[in-house]
Amino acid sequence: MKEIISTSKAPSAIGPYSQAVKVGNLIFISGQIPIDPSSGNMVDGDIKEQTKRVLENIKGILEAVGASLANVVKITVFMIDLSEFSLMNEVYKDYFPEKPPARSTIQVSALPRGAKIEIEAIAIL
Repeated sequence: MKEIISTSKAPSAIGPYSQAVKVGNLIFISGQIPIDPSSGNMVDGDIKEQTKRVLENIKGILEAVGASLANVVKITVFMIDLSEFSLMNEVYKDYFPEKPPARSTIQVSALPRGAKIEIEAIAIL
C-alpha cells in the first residue's frame, strides 16, 4: 500500500510529486533543494549552507514518519559543481557520523530554482 508523506518540516512540493512516499517499510524521499520550509524561499549562501538546509529538509520528512537520518540506506546527491564536493562533504559527514548510507554523487548542468545541490534519499523503517 502506498502512503503519501507530507510535512511542514520540509518545503511543499513545487510540482506534481510528493515530498515522500512510504511503501511497506521503505520511504522514498523526493529530491530536496535548499528551500526553507518556513519561508518558502531558497537559502542564500554557499554550498555548505545549501547542503545543511537540504539535509534538514530530509531530516524533517523522516521525523514525520517516526524515523531519523540513521534510517537512510541510500542517498543520491546532484551538484552543479563537483569542485565543491569536499565542501559539501564537510557538512554531510556531520549528518551521517556513523554507518553512513550508500551514496552516489552526480554533476548536473542545472537544478530547480538555481540551487547548487539537490539530494534524494531512501530510508528503511
